[in-house]
Amino acid sequence: MRVLAIMVTFAALSVRGPAEQPASALVKSAQDQFVSDIHAQKGMTCVACHAGSDKSSAPGAYSIRRGQIPALCGSCHSDAGRMKQFNPSVRTDQLTQYKTSVHGVKFGHGDTRVAVCTDCHSTHSIRPASDPHSSIHPLNVATTCKQCHSDAAYMKPYAIATDQFSGYADSVHYKALVESGDLGAPTCTTCHGSHGAAPPGVAAVANVCASCHVLQGKFFEESPHKQAFRKLELPSCVTCHEGHRIHHPDDNFVGTGKSAICATCHIGSEPAGQMADGAHKNFRHLEAEIVSARSLLDRAARAGMDVTDADMELAQANDALAKARVSLHSAQPGRVAADLEAGAKIVANARTAGNAALRERDNRRKAIVLPVMALAGLFATAGLYIRSLERKQY
Repeated sequence: MRVLAIMVTFAALSVRGPAEQPASALVKSAQDQFVSDIHAQKGMTCVACHAGSDKSSAPGAYSIRRGQIPALCGSCHSDAGRMKQFNPSVRTDQLTQYKTSVHGVKFGHGDTRVAVCTDCHSTHSIRPASDPHSSIHPLNVATTCKQCHSDAAYMKPYAIATDQFSGYADSVHYKALVESGDLGAPTCTTCHGSHGAAPPGVAAVANVCASCHVLQGKFFEESPHKQAFRKLELPSCVTCHEGHRIHHPDDNFVGTGKSAICATCHIGSEPAGQMADGAHKNFRHLEAEIVSARSLLDRAARAGMDVTDADMELAQANDALAKARVSLHSAQPGRVAADLEAGAKIVANARTAGNAALRERDNRRKAIVLPVMALAGLFATAGLYIRSLERKQY
């Protein structure tokens, strides 16, 4: 009975909001969940967490109050000696990090509404992050964060937006992670941290983004935008790309056109606007030239000509175009032009190879026509001769 009381009270008090299920249902749920819990898998039982809790004679004895949870979890997870017995690779600085997070700082000032360990990891069904059923598996992290951060009523006292998940669900990162199954794509904790979760400051945004987008970050550091954004106290990458609702940029993103982000600050008549419009035009031109050269090589290949080398070289033109789009983050026209020029040279070489292949095809056809005509004439003459012989016989 004591174990049952432990499970009921822990389930009721360690999660956000009051429990609405009857005690018997909570007991059964806790029993079913704990079977797959990582702690149960390691041979631990209920008393590992509940033995040191409140043992008063009041109802709910052996319960764990919400305010006790970080310290309770930290009593094991901050003990390197104890954790080595179960998994030497598990970090033991989670509690220290939590105390530096937005959640931990507010919790330290008495706000028990903020997230504690069990809100993210669950209570009796805690699983490692590698388990697809875990609440902290990469595919599930955003949904876990959403439980609080999309609840307008719950977040109202903190005066922060609650559209982070809806924005992220519309982003290129979400599509890569959830729709394409790329577990390396970013989710909430990738940018905000996990136990030390905090929004990156204005000056730190570029560093966060550059942890994945290395070249873009490097070029931005060399651009005039860095100083301009700092002076205006604007965050770097998200000023142009947004924070959570990050769409895959195309060439219309560049320039001063209707849908171009550059038009937010620049107009077409000023030098910066002209540079942006020029980049947009050049990107589209090189892309069209690559498509045209590809079509030429395909014609030659369908005619039976070997254009393998030219085809492989043309792929490098796409790389040059991609590099030019990245180097645009430097806002240095010369650097962008150099990348575009490299791509244009590759396209020119591919065109030369394609045209040469088609000329060779034509020459081969001409070389075949004369012998074929001669053979046809020979056969025709032979046929006429045979017919004349046949007529003489009759």
